[in-house]
Amino acid sequence: MSGIAVWGASGRNRGGGGSWWVLVRAWVAGVAVLAGLTVPLAVATPAAAQTGTFAYVANLFSDAVSVIDTDTNTVVATVPVGDFPRGVAVTPDGSLVYVANTGSASVSVIDTATNTVIATVPVGNGPIGVAVTPDGSRVYVANVDAASVSVIDTATNTVVDTIPTGGAPWGVAITPDGTRVYVTRANESDVSVIDTATNTVITTIPVGTGPRHLVVTPDGTRVYVANATSDDVSVIDTATNTVIDTIPAGDGPFAVAVTPDGSLVYVTNNDTTTVSVIDTATNTVIDTVTVGANPLGVAVTPDGSRAYVGNAGSDTVSVIDTATNTVIDTIPGGDGPNATAIGTVFAERTPTRLTLRLEKKKKKKGKDTVSALGGKDGLTLTARLTAGGQPLEGESIDFTADSVLLCSDTTDSRGRATCQISRQKDKDTCYTAIFDGDETYEPATATVCRDDHDSTSKQHEVSNLSDLAVPSMALTGAHG
Repeated sequence: MSGIAVWGASGRNRGGGGSWWVLVRAWVAGVAVLAGLTVPLAVATPAAAQTGTFAYVANLFSDAVSVIDTDTNTVVATVPVGDFPRGVAVTPDGSLVYVANTGSASVSVIDTATNTVIATVPVGNGPIGVAVTPDGSRVYVANVDAASVSVIDTATNTVVDTIPTGGAPWGVAITPDGTRVYVTRANESDVSVIDTATNTVITTIPVGTGPRHLVVTPDGTRVYVANATSDDVSVIDTATNTVIDTIPAGDGPFAVAVTPDGSLVYVTNNDTTTVSVIDTATNTVIDTVTVGANPLGVAVTPDGSRAYVGNAGSDTVSVIDTATNTVIDTIPGGDGPNATAIGTVFAERTPTRLTLRLEKKKKKKGKDTVSALGGKDGLTLTARLTAGGQPLEGESIDFTADSVLLCSDTTDSRGRATCQISRQKDKDTCYTAIFDGDETYEPATATVCRDDHDSTSKQHEVSNLSDLAVPSMALTGAHG
């Protein structure tokens, strides 16, 4: 891309020597002008459904999203989307990826199980920043040309609200409790705060010049804003919605991401091909990492061990080891990789059913059988685990009473596991059998309560325990 006269990503004119890469496009009446540039059509290369943690990187000039397996640091799929994708966000359960297509005024919805686009949602002109609420029910999209924020209902993939913001809304970040949305306004050098209960702007916060992207810390107390023109990062206290600190960064800070423990913030400096590492305890830059040309996106893995940086100018993705703050791998990307987000995909598992039976221990040859826990007149807990009506062998079952582990057993060829216990319990004690599930089978549980005044037991079963649980996937990302 050298030799093309373009605007730098921070909004400054970068002429003369060097192959300064452009942020993308000139916005004139909502029309992108890229003189002499031919954009190739992306070809779908969907991968088979799989589990794991993946980095989703928007490729600006190839109109596609690269899917990188973070275990192998290889591109496992390329998904065609709309024109000039600039923002990427993953739902908390890892099932969907929302991609803001700046050039086509739309948001592509990718199904992570198949790596295919399952819906395209029309939004305002120039969508660029995108974020998903913690409960996964809404997606907020900043439309830089329309000066508004579109609100998408993820259940129907339709726009249910449009919030006027004025200015040039760019980056979007949502608090962990889902009550506030912070949106940078690049032309106004401030941040708008949206109340999600009413979807109205409740205040604006002056920050540095030319703010691009921002991130909320995991505890929800701070917002870090990358100011591309003033070369610094503003720190907002969410309790007062005021700037409490300003941190000098590199040249053209653009994208920003925070580690899951909230201790480090990574800021891409587009004009100096580096990433600044901020210690949130002191709000100082403690390290600077050299990456590829024109870094415009960054995201941190759920375990906090690595940061992935989309380098639009060198068509690569840099992988930073957060323990040493060094680049440990460089992955070939598409044409103009920028916005980056990371999510964990969970494979669809087979539902299971667990039953539990409680019986008095029987005498053998005139003697009581002594339980494993000691004492006579014990009880036998018998659990049976099935999937699709067929017994599951070799699976571990835990037996508990009042949340205290009694014993564990492995299912036999009939799907049965047993636990021998004494009857030194309260008469109304409830016993529970638990199957934790695995990559193939969903968890399940069953409970039986015995009333000593009644010779029968009352049994309750809960299958598909995963339906009651909230997935623990970590989402982090910055939108380029």
